[in-house]
Amino acid sequence: MTIEFILPDIGEGIVECELLEWLVSEGEHIEEDQPVAEVMTDKATVQIPAMHAGVVNKLHYAVGDIAKVHEPLFSMTPEDAAANNEIKADTNEQSVIENASVEETKQTKATQNSSSAPDASNGKHIEDFILPDIGEGIVECEIVKWNVAEGDEIEEDQAVVEVMTDKAVVEIPAKNAGVVHRLYYAQGDIAKVHSALFALEVTGDSVVTNSTSDDSGDASKATSTLSSNASPQTSDENTKSKFSDGEFEPPIVIEGKVLASPAVRRVAREKNIDLSTVKGTGKKGRILKSDVLNLQQPNVASSAETTTSSSTTVFTTEKSDSTKAQGSVRTEKVRGIQAAMAKQMSASVYTIPHFTVSDELVMDNLMSLRNVLKPEFEANNVKLSFMPFFVKAMSLALNEFPVINSQLNEDATEISYYSDHNIGFAVDSKIGLLVPNIKRIQDLSLLDIAVQMQDIIEQARAGRVAGEHLKGGTISISNIGAIGGITATPVINKPEAAIVALGKTQKLPRFDDEGNVSAQHIMAVNWSGDHRIIDGATMVRFNNLWMSYLTQPEKMLMHLK
Repeated sequence: MTIEFILPDIGEGIVECELLEWLVSEGEHIEEDQPVAEVMTDKATVQIPAMHAGVVNKLHYAVGDIAKVHEPLFSMTPEDAAANNEIKADTNEQSVIENASVEETKQTKATQNSSSAPDASNGKHIEDFILPDIGEGIVECEIVKWNVAEGDEIEEDQAVVEVMTDKAVVEIPAKNAGVVHRLYYAQGDIAKVHSALFALEVTGDSVVTNSTSDDSGDASKATSTLSSNASPQTSDENTKSKFSDGEFEPPIVIEGKVLASPAVRRVAREKNIDLSTVKGTGKKGRILKSDVLNLQQPNVASSAETTTSSSTTVFTTEKSDSTKAQGSVRTEKVRGIQAAMAKQMSASVYTIPHFTVSDELVMDNLMSLRNVLKPEFEANNVKLSFMPFFVKAMSLALNEFPVINSQLNEDATEISYYSDHNIGFAVDSKIGLLVPNIKRIQDLSLLDIAVQMQDIIEQARAGRVAGEHLKGGTISISNIGAIGGITATPVINKPEAAIVALGKTQKLPRFDDEGNVSAQHIMAVNWSGDHRIIDGATMVRFNNLWMSYLTQPEKMLMHLK
């Protein structure tokens, strides 16, 4: 018996992943819990294990393809009798559910047919408003506020509800005028994208059913079509036609109107553009803002097709000339860790006012201490770098300056102070920049920190760092000196409030306290802080305390637990 392996949830909010490598091939026998594929999300690389033993029949994706969560990844023939019985039981249960659903559907149709006949005779019918896509990767949202109530009469493009995603609060406009028949969700409920949000009673005058002919807006035809909905057979046919294009939302033709949001209509008014001459590229012909902005208004009267064609030609020619001047161009999708970094860094730069404090760290005493301790760490199979010292000294300094370990909320009305020092450190992995963190540094010894850091760095460089290490950080370190960097202005890892960039150690001439020139081992240090909650004086004092623990590492002894 052939079954489909469904790609399970692989992380909170993750709806798709890129297939990096198949670890099995078609026809190969696999064991239960054997890794079958390696996929990359926007957070990490994950191995997908098999749920049953058996033989792989077909791999549904090639390397580099994007696989969807909760969709088949590969098919297989299980050898485990228990698995087959489980599958058969699921199948039987599904059949029972489907049969019950069919009976319920028949009863519902009979009820609807008897109750909707009067509405159809009056040229009215009820249709569901389907919650459209409201952002890339967003599959659900919270109902924040209904702007209408059941029984209210609403206009096209009127804002009916405010919903909140994990990115923003969005107003959802009505696509048609009508009377609100029923609200399917209460305030605070979670609504699914592509599911019914509310029911709207519309009239034959405002909405005409789907038709391919140009005269589909004729009132008599609309009334005829709506009246025929009283029969179950016609209702089924209308449903198939309604969703014939595979979309969640039915095609809508509105006589004398165009589909456009209030924002688009405002832009059109400002540019003196007649929306009836604009060809919409959105769903169901809806006019987008880009359609209006890309339209070149003709100097003389001409058709919309001529205008659109000419503007497209000009754009294509300019792009072609630009390409020739630049030579060959390679374009690739921004995916996985790179896409996550792009979003995170953009959010940090645009929402956090950065400022930088720079200094020089004299490394001579710390280098001597490290040389003394290295054999002790090597005896525990741990390579001792300078990072455990930097991290521990930072934790000690945070005890005196808790605001450096705080976070400001999105609307800048509350500051959260964290007692745990979860210090992150940037790692240049094979799949991109990762910033894992070590939890509760304040309770760890130098050896504990070195052991955890070594393990996490090895995992990160292999692209397989555990998810818990990528969440919950409170402050970060970017050790650019490890790859030869001297100085940098780091970008804060939002929602944290500070980050430090550490350059490579250089032997440079410096004046000592007596005014004599001597060679010293110098490291450039650059702190970036969130200027909304950290001022320059606080950052300088914090840096001075942190550096004092490193230039005189014996001072740390009195504070270690």
